[in-house]
Amino acid sequence: MIPEGLEAIVTLVYAWATTNMAKKNAIIRALPAVETLGSVTVICSDKTGTLTQNVMSLTAFVTSNAHYKFDVNATDRVPTNFVREDSYLAERAQHQLKRSVSQVIRDGANSGAPRKGHIESSNHYSIDTSLHPVEVEDSGSAPAGVPDEFPFPNGGSPTSDWVKNALSVGVLCSKCVLGENGGRDGEIGNPTELSILRAAYFSGISIESLKEETPIVAEVPFSSEYKFMATVHDTGDADNYDVFVKGAPDRMVKLCSTQAKGGVVTDVEPVNSNYWIEKIAILSSHGLRVLALCRATVPKSTIVKGENLGPEFVNGRPEGQWLTIVGLCAIMDPPRPECVQAIKEAKGAGVRVAMITGDHKDTATAIGHMLGIVDENFPSAITGPELDEMSDDEMKNAVMTYNVFARASPQNKIRIVKALQAQKQISSMTGDGVNDAPALKAADMGVAMGKEGTDVAREASEMILADDNFATIVTAVKEGRTVWDNLRKVLYINTPINNAQGMSVLFGLAFGLKQSPLSPIQVLYSNLICAITLGFVAAIEPSEEGIMSLPPRRIGKRLIGRYLLLRILLATFTLTCLVVASAFWLKSYNVNGYLFSRYDKQDENNPVNYDPNVTEPPELKYYLEDIRATAFNVLDFGAISITLSARFTYLSSIHPRVFSGNKYAWYSVFIVAALQVITTYVPGLNNVVFLMDGMDGLQWGIVILFMVITFLVLEAEKAVRSYLKFRGADTDDLQYGVFDNPMEGEAGKNDALLPKGASHLNLVALEK
Repeated sequence: MIPEGLEAIVTLVYAWATTNMAKKNAIIRALPAVETLGSVTVICSDKTGTLTQNVMSLTAFVTSNAHYKFDVNATDRVPTNFVREDSYLAERAQHQLKRSVSQVIRDGANSGAPRKGHIESSNHYSIDTSLHPVEVEDSGSAPAGVPDEFPFPNGGSPTSDWVKNALSVGVLCSKCVLGENGGRDGEIGNPTELSILRAAYFSGISIESLKEETPIVAEVPFSSEYKFMATVHDTGDADNYDVFVKGAPDRMVKLCSTQAKGGVVTDVEPVNSNYWIEKIAILSSHGLRVLALCRATVPKSTIVKGENLGPEFVNGRPEGQWLTIVGLCAIMDPPRPECVQAIKEAKGAGVRVAMITGDHKDTATAIGHMLGIVDENFPSAITGPELDEMSDDEMKNAVMTYNVFARASPQNKIRIVKALQAQKQISSMTGDGVNDAPALKAADMGVAMGKEGTDVAREASEMILADDNFATIVTAVKEGRTVWDNLRKVLYINTPINNAQGMSVLFGLAFGLKQSPLSPIQVLYSNLICAITLGFVAAIEPSEEGIMSLPPRRIGKRLIGRYLLLRILLATFTLTCLVVASAFWLKSYNVNGYLFSRYDKQDENNPVNYDPNVTEPPELKYYLEDIRATAFNVLDFGAISITLSARFTYLSSIHPRVFSGNKYAWYSVFIVAALQVITTYVPGLNNVVFLMDGMDGLQWGIVILFMVITFLVLEAEKAVRSYLKFRGADTDDLQYGVFDNPMEGEAGKNDALLPKGASHLNLVALEK
């Protein structure tokens, strides 16, 4: 018998799950979406702000002989956040190894090409090869700096003074204002420039003090025409001013005659241009923005305080090359630390993670490597323009070949969703803009951003991320699987109990009892109390260990599968047998096997009422009310055993873990047990309402014995099922069975995708 309250329980389970997800920043807009989450096979996610921190950060600082790695997740303000690690970003990315230096720089992340859907590049210091071509010898690799221990050994950290001098160019040559406590709140200025200020701040440098100690005298304002900015500062020298210049690295290198040895600004040597150009190529191949920091001195007599200088002050001087290059800043929007683990967890759960971004292919590939999206199975990326040229069949193959889609437009997103669905994938798609709404609507699970998203995107979605964090999606997927798992537990608990209520009456009478071992009110009471206590607490069980190691649920799968049905039948058989057996056990103590009511003098089973030779009713050890009390308690305490065993699908409940995880399970056990005692012993309630009497020690011994037997039988079944799973049996009912509909959800899957080249529309992203 299917529990009549199943529909209500399903609704309550969904509501409970949505409440839990809302606490974890995943807001569900439609209850059925909870179940869809458990079936997702591909999560298509934006990059910026979802997989990454949406904060441009300095990740490395390259000097003439060393690479310094910066901890972008640092919270302490200490110079040890910089660590010399010469192997970090020391070689080109794998996909750029066979290309020339010029090609890598020209086509890399520092090119001036804007993101898909944007009018201009957000990288103000990008290399614009159309205006200023890079001329590099490509016949051989550039000589690397001689490895040495100056000024700090490999693996060591620089001093505060070294960091201050090395980054002072980026700090002083800037109009930006850093946010509160180094964060984004209240920050003003270009994100690329702010990354340098943030690195200096978290290295213990006082930004305001440095600017006060070194007042600005004159400046060359930034312009996208010449791609640099310069400021002149009074550092206290009687004769000279210091000039700080930061700009596009290819242009800066051509203006340098010397380089700061090891980043020490007081120790200079002739510049090795090929070394710096090769470093620019290496950093660009990893998708990093690169900014060059340079400095020089000029006589005070040549500068008028407060004047705005022209670009010729830097690039039009008679001496030509006159700057000293201090180092290169490698800048990126780093991945969220929690996303790395979330993606690993998703992959373990059989869920692919695809990244769709408007950024450059190299940037997307580099981030993909860091996150684990790009791996041996999906080793490369593809761009939106390449997708535009594909036919529908080619598109369907592409979405199963690539995990990274760069330079992608909102129109590309729709084709990707449709192609995934044509390949029988259940896709989740994230988006934040107005143009993302069609893709969110087309996806099986549309996910909108709560912080940065538009109202249109939110309305088109099934779920909203309050924190714009990819890891929240994986948490929601886990919760969706838990809902499905718990609904199966509800069926496993309620169905055998419901079945045993009716079958105990049926088989009790069939095997020779003259009256039912359970009264009608006992059956109704058990049905009610077990459903709203024991049944419901199974619906709010936390996720089991290993739930994210199972593959996604297939479309068309039903709650009941072959193994769950067998478990239900076993529990039903066990509980029914024990309820009926308890009645016959007690009946065996009576003289001549008599069984009749203690209170109903008209009971037709009382020999006084049918045997004229009997004038007084015989004294029985156990009357009908005693047997009903025992059977009633065997039934409901057996239901408690089923509940405790069902809490864990494979793990044994004969373990301390059964006492933790879900406090409401024990609340319900205590409530059921207390109510059983009350209904059994309270006068009037027991013999008038429930038609039973209080129980003696033997009866309670039978109840406890049969409760333990029920528990051990189900635990034994669990052990056998674990063994079968180890041997490869589908004990989780993952494959299609007789109850399932494999064709569900196939309608429209083979429809044509959007017109080829639709993303050439290149709609301009609306400002939110």
